[in-house]
Amino acid sequence: MSASRPGPADGPGHSTARDENDLVAGFMAGDEDCLAAVYHRWGTLVHGIARNSLGDACEADDVTQQVFIGAWRGRSGFCPGRGTLAGWLVGITRRKVADALAARARRAALVDAGGSELAAGTGAASPLDDVLDQVIVEHELSLLPEPQRQVLRLAFYGDLTQPQIAVLTGWPLGTVKSHARRGLLRLRHAFEEAGEAGTLARLHS
Repeated sequence: MSASRPGPADGPGHSTARDENDLVAGFMAGDEDCLAAVYHRWGTLVHGIARNSLGDACEADDVTQQVFIGAWRGRSGFCPGRGTLAGWLVGITRRKVADALAARARRAALVDAGGSELAAGTGAASPLDDVLDQVIVEHELSLLPEPQRQVLRLAFYGDLTQPQIAVLTGWPLGTVKSHARRGLLRLRHAFEEAGEAGTLARLHS
């Protein structure tokens, strides 16, 4: 997402109900401009819920991205007659937070198991390898400047194209391409230094 959090300018009372109905209609029709507008209107709400629940700003950033990617891809499942778009987004946020907490627990357990295996000196290939590779990637991503990290997370885990990332973040396409290129170069350099040259390739395999 954009490095700047959505501001309160679009909060309750700023727009008419008709404006919101038009926004929802455009979002459901697949208008990418409406996707950006929906994010800027409700991104702060989603991020606040995620951060309060997870206690971690970086994880909250990830969940916020996942919520709006999931909402965009699953927009046909939203029924205006059953509630507001904001309420629907909050529901998605709760589910993504639960997924993030479960993933956090799984990562901790797998890293512990991997450490025990290394301590035992087996040296054999393990089903944990792919997951540990992803833990390494997550760590290296967390060390990148925020714009580079955002672009690569949206590309790796959101499976978004660079033009779609530009729409979602509000950045020019050239800026997105620059962040992606610099971020990939830094990741590649970090993996080469750590002797993990194959990790990034395995992430995409």
